[in-house]
Amino acid sequence: MIEFIFPFIGGIGLFLIGMKLLSDGLVAFAGGSLRSALVRFTDTSLKACLSGVVVTAVVQSSTATTVTLIGFVSAGLITFTQAIGVVIGASLGNTATGWIVAGLGLKISLGFYTLPMIGVGAMMHLLAAGRWKSMGLALAGFGTLFLGLDTLQEGMQGMASVLSFADLPVGGYGAYFLVMLTGLALTAVLQSSTAAVAMTLTALHAQAINFDQAAALVIGASIGTTLTSALVAIGGSLYAKRTALAYILFNLAAGLIATALLPVLIKLIDYANQHGLAPGALSLAAFHSLFIGIGVAIFLPLTPRFAYWVEKLMPERKDDAAQHLDDSLLGVPTVALEASQRALEDMAVQLVDGYEHLLAGQAGNQIEPTLARIQPVLEHAFDFVTRIQAPPGDAAAAAQQVAQLHAIDHLLRLRVRLLDMARASVDFKRPEFQGVVGKSQDLLAQIRAVIALPAPQTTRDWLERIGENAWALTHLSTLARQEFLQGTHPGGAARTLHTTDVFRWLDRTGRHIWRACHHLAQGRYPETALSKSSPTQDADSTELEAV
Repeated sequence: MIEFIFPFIGGIGLFLIGMKLLSDGLVAFAGGSLRSALVRFTDTSLKACLSGVVVTAVVQSSTATTVTLIGFVSAGLITFTQAIGVVIGASLGNTATGWIVAGLGLKISLGFYTLPMIGVGAMMHLLAAGRWKSMGLALAGFGTLFLGLDTLQEGMQGMASVLSFADLPVGGYGAYFLVMLTGLALTAVLQSSTAAVAMTLTALHAQAINFDQAAALVIGASIGTTLTSALVAIGGSLYAKRTALAYILFNLAAGLIATALLPVLIKLIDYANQHGLAPGALSLAAFHSLFIGIGVAIFLPLTPRFAYWVEKLMPERKDDAAQHLDDSLLGVPTVALEASQRALEDMAVQLVDGYEHLLAGQAGNQIEPTLARIQPVLEHAFDFVTRIQAPPGDAAAAAQQVAQLHAIDHLLRLRVRLLDMARASVDFKRPEFQGVVGKSQDLLAQIRAVIALPAPQTTRDWLERIGENAWALTHLSTLARQEFLQGTHPGGAARTLHTTDVFRWLDRTGRHIWRACHHLAQGRYPETALSKSSPTQDADSTELEAV
């Protein structure tokens, strides 16, 4: 007995490790290409579905696809309706592994022939740099996956001769339901529907179970895979919960439809067997794709309505900006950086809005709640960005991370400046402030344009002009302060000192906004970094505080 159990357990373990290494390696190797492909080909429901199919089939992980989706929705790269299409496609793409296992793994002993891939992949991961380091991980994972499948097949064949899997219920919907629950439980234990399907394919190939039982097990595995999504979403962001709920509802509905139509679907597979489809494991892989495909055909036309229902079940809280930064995104650094970039740009716009309201004469106590809400969001963003691990050798991602941390520093300082002005109840309509206030408002309008600009070269040109205007604001503020001190004003020394403090606040606030804008632009487009010869490059955060 032990000579069968050990290979069985070890085969499952090797298969799971291989899937994990293959998925992680391919996602890291694809990097921005994966992100660009999903963003580019999701403008319609059909394109979004096909993107989900292709990406999931390539990276061999629906979990990686859904985690990436969470980041895209959080970052505002795609809408939730587009994400629904990709989620539906990911379920169909997840059936590709069954075809690989049935078509190659069970017919040819690939475990022996892929052993060199494990060695080459391991050496590449240890010695190579950049993306090829990740490709080495993927190669090692691919070889380990088939080595595990061979070991699992060996154990399953031995166990089939000792244990009677035929004791599973047979015939009728009650039996189908009980076997389906077995597949669901198996997936819950393994935390991988792919591994559960591979086990079922191996058992069918070893003739340990019949086709009806295998079909019900695969349905259960398809439903059971949603348990992993539910566990991942617990404590996650709103977008993580919405995506997980959509994935759960789709797979549950597809599974229940397949259970209800199981006798009909089995007859369709029998008909296909009579017209060229090989019986056994390949037929089971076809069955898996068939019932998921039926679910896709039903749900895809209803994608907008389906997205609306999920959003109604989990409404968005407008004041919770931190929901864009979910820890699950840290597994895909490029997506995490995109999400944090969008969140910081949103915080910058809110601070600019608050500043504009102050300059326009709005009461400070109306601005303070917004400033108080932004503080914990910026602190959370700082913690989130520091935990992002940029891929080795990816200089652009590392530069974006550093730029975001600089931007957070200036945004935090800007919030403090605005809070001081809000609490001081400054009347910016006083004549002595008009010139500096007007220049500050011009600067804010230019900064809004930079945050919204799509082109890096245009952004660079705007940054040059904004930097010049920021220094012009400093010069104007200094002259205005000197002129005010030279005159005689009612109110005595206290009023005079308060007024000169306001000039300093306006100066420093303008430069914090400029520097935050500069670093946000670098985070969006690293190539927009200004040359060292630019006079605006001389002001870092330390010098700003010393002014």
